[in-house]
Amino acid sequence: MHIEEISIVNFKNLNEVKVGFSPKLNCFIGNNGAGKTNMLDAIYYLSFCKSFFNASDQLNINHEENFFMLNGNYHRSESKEVISCGLQKGQKKQFKRNTKIYKKLQEHIGLLPLVMITPSDGNLILGGSDERRKFMDGVISQYDQNYLNDLLKYNRALLQRNNLLKQFASARFFDEELLSIWDSQLLEYGTRIHEQRTVFVEKLIPVFQRYYSFISQGNEIVGLEHQSDLYGNDFEAELKAALSKDRAAQYTTVGIHKDDLVLNIGDYAIKKLGSQGQKKTYLVALKLAQFDFIKEISGQKPILLLDDIFDKLDQHRVEQIVTTVAGEQFGQIFITDTNREHLDTIIRKMDTDFRIFNVQSGKVELAQ
Repeated sequence: MHIEEISIVNFKNLNEVKVGFSPKLNCFIGNNGAGKTNMLDAIYYLSFCKSFFNASDQLNINHEENFFMLNGNYHRSESKEVISCGLQKGQKKQFKRNTKIYKKLQEHIGLLPLVMITPSDGNLILGGSDERRKFMDGVISQYDQNYLNDLLKYNRALLQRNNLLKQFASARFFDEELLSIWDSQLLEYGTRIHEQRTVFVEKLIPVFQRYYSFISQGNEIVGLEHQSDLYGNDFEAELKAALSKDRAAQYTTVGIHKDDLVLNIGDYAIKKLGSQGQKKTYLVALKLAQFDFIKEISGQKPILLLDDIFDKLDQHRVEQIVTTVAGEQFGQIFITDTNREHLDTIIRKMDTDFRIFNVQSGKVELAQ
């Protein structure tokens, strides 16, 4: 599966771009702020119906315009797919697959599997537990629509339960039977979500450790562990036991919305003791393991987006990453960099079809 061509109008600083891609390697080179990352984000948007970077869709519209449009031509499972998206200021975005409008955007998730690695992934290590839950949910949702549905329903029930706890506190009134309506939904959806996350992390760990060991050349040992209130505990009993605490806090204090991933190097949290290079290696290994996981489940090679990933890595680790992505297990790859030497090294290593694009002030042109 790969994207053959993309057309972009008014997406961030990309006012009018239309380029065709190699089915294997595509490199964007240019200074910081030129629009290289925006090119990757446009491709990401067509897979996930949202930006990797901006929570608000309106922020993706060029500030001098009142709309943006994206159109991608894909080759998928021996057939052609045309995916298009449009958004006008103050209105809802519209997604189409082969001219047919999606009734629900979640129906599109998973059609075009994709993995993106960017410097902002550092939030997985440095940020709060919500960043790591988002990572798990984002991966599983790409191949399991039922999981995505359960997650949406769980979050809706959680919001209603929390609102009810606030109302009880404000009115100095409590109705346990009313609260139990939302408890039953948290139990139903939360139990299934926990089971899926457990399976995902168990399968991810050995692949992640293998990638890390290869990139670091076996110099460090890393760990990854799923932390959840549901391990070894009955969820229903946990909810009941936490009721007085929930009433005092006015929100739900136990459940899968408190899950976390424990990220270690040796016996210590990589957040506290890992060097910049070790943290970057950890993230790259984690995302490459994500790639393998999605490929195995979906039966398709996801598109791989690598945004400025070689910064803070020594030459040996750069070489190991390049050797890895040059393998046959990877399909279409997009790379951004300000350093042409990095790209030339990758091109020599991969010995495959490639295209290099110069990006300057939102203009994208095929390099000669």
